[in-house]
Amino acid sequence: MALSMGYRDLLSKAENCVSAVTPDQASHGMYNPDVVLVDIRDIRELEKSGQIPGAFHAPRGMIEFWVDPESPYFKPIFGKDKSFIIYCDSGWRATLAAATLAEMGLTSVNYLKGGFNGWKASGYPVEPVAKEALVLS
Repeated sequence: MALSMGYRDLLSKAENCVSAVTPDQASHGMYNPDVVLVDIRDIRELEKSGQIPGAFHAPRGMIEFWVDPESPYFKPIFGKDKSFIIYCDSGWRATLAAATLAEMGLTSVNYLKGGFNGWKASGYPVEPVAKEALVLS
């Protein structure tokens, strides 16, 4: 089976639609009330390795539904005038998700270059996530 577009092509296309922020740049967002760091990793990943302090968890499989005000799953945090930095483990899923959200009309959305792994490698803080906090509401 030959694909007309592989994952590298999708990532390249997405990278042309949204900007990356480095862990250093994203670290300033931790303390800025106008910036929301959005963790799109699976709950098992959060449970195993924690998350960036103060991050909002929006699973990759639901984020488009959580962003759309017309969706029954809409989360009000996405309706606020904020800047969003999307992250996953390595940055691939976040790049694709950020591009999709920009295509949907979210005006200030970026992805974390190097993802959560890059964040940790840069020495920035990580907090554990309690299993009870991972309930999808």
